[in-house]
Amino acid sequence: MTHDALPPGLDAPLRHGLAELGLSPDLAPPLLAYLALLVRWNGTYNLTAVRDPRQMVTRHLLDSLAMHRFVSTGTLADLGSGPGLPGIPLAIAHPQLQVTLVESNGKKARFLRQAVRQLGLDNAKVAESRAEALDAPAAYDHLTARALDTLAGIVAVGGHLLKPGGTLLAMKGVIPHEEIAALPPGWALVQATPLSVPGLDGQRHLVTVGRVAAKPA
Repeated sequence: MTHDALPPGLDAPLRHGLAELGLSPDLAPPLLAYLALLVRWNGTYNLTAVRDPRQMVTRHLLDSLAMHRFVSTGTLADLGSGPGLPGIPLAIAHPQLQVTLVESNGKKARFLRQAVRQLGLDNAKVAESRAEALDAPAAYDHLTARALDTLAGIVAVGGHLLKPGGTLLAMKGVIPHEEIAALPPGWALVQATPLSVPGLDGQRHLVTVGRVAAKPA
């Protein structure tokens, strides 16, 4: 697959970032193939506001993969996936992870189907649906939602999708104490883990939320 949509010189920083994250440099070619497809489609479909492919390496690929060790296996629903972030990079990194890319926007869903097909991602599928309308109760081990705003909002639209014991994994900057305090009854913070994203300044945390076990009567 050609990467003619990309400027030269992206391979080295991507491989360096992958090494920092403990991932194989062999992931660079499929990740760049995805990035090339995203850049080509972005000109017409406006899939992401980030236009510079160099910034996309850091802000899209490496930022998505910073959470990879928390979702190496099982099932993951990526809510409001947009152009496939973080779902597609995670599916590329972990072939044993089954990823559902949930996206209601028709143009974005069309891009996602093309990306899954062109990249040969047998472990990823597209659900063209709003998260709250997805009829898959208790089907997933993990939820991610990079584009949605608050933890309570994600729980409201996607909480029904989580298996018992499943977790919501939300990428945040500083720890969002107000969002954590606003979680609905029955949900609570499991942990907030500092993450280092290669090439990205500022704080980054993975905020893990789960259901609270019911107290015995």
